[in-house]
Amino acid sequence: MGAEKRSGDADRRLGRRALIVGGAAAAVGTAALAREELSHLWWRLPGVEKPRVAGAVDFRGARWVGASPGNFRRADRPDDYAIDRVVVHVTQGGYASAVKAFQDPAHQAAAHYIVRRDGRITQMIRELDVAYHAGNRQYNERSVGIEHEGFVERRSSFTDAMYAASARLTAGICGRYGIPVDREHVIGHVEVPGTDHTDPGPYWDWDRYIRLVRRAEQARGQ
Repeated sequence: MGAEKRSGDADRRLGRRALIVGGAAAAVGTAALAREELSHLWWRLPGVEKPRVAGAVDFRGARWVGASPGNFRRADRPDDYAIDRVVVHVTQGGYASAVKAFQDPAHQAAAHYIVRRDGRITQMIRELDVAYHAGNRQYNERSVGIEHEGFVERRSSFTDAMYAASARLTAGICGRYGIPVDREHVIGHVEVPGTDHTDPGPYWDWDRYIRLVRRAEQARGQ
């Protein structure tokens, strides 16, 4: 499975630290919360989370099938974490097995989207939220993960329909968050620091993919 289990991406725990709202100051015993910690905790406070509509998708035409809450963390991106990456994965299996895994809380991993061989797109986690897909906490917080049905060792997994649909999806994500369409910002799982995954593998045509994403981006702007 391209998405990687969330070792190193466990949720922040307040522990003994308490955040007092409503005119009171933050009390943390003898130590104050670091500024970065505060910036990543503000969304936990009542009334600041963006509204959510059941079944709504971020990419028009996608089908919504929700992942288990055990496989992602609720957030309020990009306000609490800036999004500046798209990470390309390969499922190492069929579409149905990927959906089943992402709905299993024991799996502890899931991506935001799955693109099927026929080009159909399923969204399983909102872009607002932090999916456990990259095996690197910082990259999880700053990226959107896209799984592709298939196997890294099979060139035939990567169909014309898949490339075209995935490129439109990535163009939409890049457009929403101002992400440059280049290989620094659209990367494979294998390029995430600390990962032991190899996807999307040697048969993923990066030149073709980036070209298609740029073409889709231009079409969006017309």
